[in-house]
Amino acid sequence: MSRAGKRLTVLSLLLGVGFLLPALLAGWVAPYDPMAMNLEGSLALPSATHLLGLDEQGADILSRLLYGAQISLVVGVSTVLVSAFVGIAVGLVAGYFGGWVEQAFMRVVDVLLAFPGLLLAIALVAVLGPGLSNVVLALAALGWTGFARLVRGQVLGVMGRDYLVAAQALGAGDMRMMGQHILPNILAPVLVQASFAIAGAILAEASLSFLGLGVPPGTPSWGAMLSEGRHVLWDAPHVSVIPGVAIMVVVLGFNLLGDALNDWLDPKRRN
Repeated sequence: MSRAGKRLTVLSLLLGVGFLLPALLAGWVAPYDPMAMNLEGSLALPSATHLLGLDEQGADILSRLLYGAQISLVVGVSTVLVSAFVGIAVGLVAGYFGGWVEQAFMRVVDVLLAFPGLLLAIALVAVLGPGLSNVVLALAALGWTGFARLVRGQVLGVMGRDYLVAAQALGAGDMRMMGQHILPNILAPVLVQASFAIAGAILAEASLSFLGLGVPPGTPSWGAMLSEGRHVLWDAPHVSVIPGVAIMVVVLGFNLLGDALNDWLDPKRRN
């Protein structure tokens, strides 16, 4: 890996750790209750008491930011786990069996990809109602298609390899062929895709919460914090700028992690 690639890896890891640790330890490191209000100190600027200031309801922005990181982490990881599980299964079956099975699955993928992702998520959340689990389901309803297309293409790329022909000659069944001989050899690009998908899920959740379709009102979410701060943008820009910067940094970090994984998992680039 080149020197630039190593720097990219280190930077992505630093950003990832800087996001994961506060999210996991929010209950211990948050200085205040994120739901506590102090209307007398509404829109207070950052100070020694409140490092990132207070929002319009007088809640501590740092505490809400830390708890909001938990929501972003849960939504991002849960969405990718569901999407990857469904997408890998569909892609494996479609690529391995081919024929009408492949055509049926991939036409469903094509139909879903014809819809704008965020608009479809908004429609689903509007039907299901706001809530963390509903947001995950809405985002995963389209997120699996990217994994399905990727896995199907990777399966087509390895079909006919000598080790697969040998496994078939030894009597390996379809499930064993897909689970033990094909899947382990195509996981590298799936991991890269998962890193990018986490960034996309975090950004999508923030967008839904900004529109009032994400987590329930009052729940500390970065998108909801952005929405609340837009009303006082000129009087107290820190209320919106701080969660906006957090979203930008975390999404950038996962995108850089995806690039770093792509370099590290590619033998030609790694050497």
